[in-house]
Amino acid sequence: MQAPHYTAEDHLVWKVLFDRQTALLHRRAAAPFVAGLNRLGLTRDTAPSLEDLGQRLRQHTGWGVVPASGRVDDRTFLALLAERRYPVTQWVRSMQHFDYISGPDLFHDAFGHLPLLTDPEWATWLEHFGQVARRHLNDASAVQQLVRLFWYTAEFGLVQEGDNLRVFGAGLLSSASELHHCLSEEVVRQPLDVAAVMDAPIMREGFQAKYFVLPNWAELSDATAELAVLLTGATVAERINAMP
Repeated sequence: MQAPHYTAEDHLVWKVLFDRQTALLHRRAAAPFVAGLNRLGLTRDTAPSLEDLGQRLRQHTGWGVVPASGRVDDRTFLALLAERRYPVTQWVRSMQHFDYISGPDLFHDAFGHLPLLTDPEWATWLEHFGQVARRHLNDASAVQQLVRLFWYTAEFGLVQEGDNLRVFGAGLLSSASELHHCLSEEVVRQPLDVAAVMDAPIMREGFQAKYFVLPNWAELSDATAELAVLLTGATVAERINAMP
């Protein structure tokens, strides 16, 4: 895919979004995201190139990026995660659609997803998640369950950091309106529970009906392990008994 030529409007949209979101995320974003934003070297001045983003990720965690023209189909996306490659949309939203887009753009992917991928623990978890997913890519039901866990964590997840509730999902980090919504008093927030996530709908239009909160970062690995067991159709006891 040919690298895009970003226009003056593209750079302006990036700049305005960057300024707005960094201001809104002060004391709202999870610590690994804040640190990752600095490591990734994103600035307000210009929309970044995929070449620069990929180089910086490789320096920190060995991950790379893959150019995409829009939302990648679920099986391809999950397979890429297992290979430590993250698809990044190259187009930038227009001023006419500044506050809402129906799919990912460069700002959502580069600002929302990539900073956490400079964090070794997050990068390791996401690779492991992809490896679990790769074993079930021919099972449509399993793919949907895996997508739900990704959706309610990497896209719209929150985490408890000490006494503070923080956001880490890219859909929250990159959207002013959804950020305000997820932190409002009337919204439903509940501790991350795999069974509840499997029953939660994926809302691609409008706000999510509920959000899930990690009690700590270790819960990500626990939830992935629990889902892996569910996808095999075996109980934990059965898997232990089957071990040599």
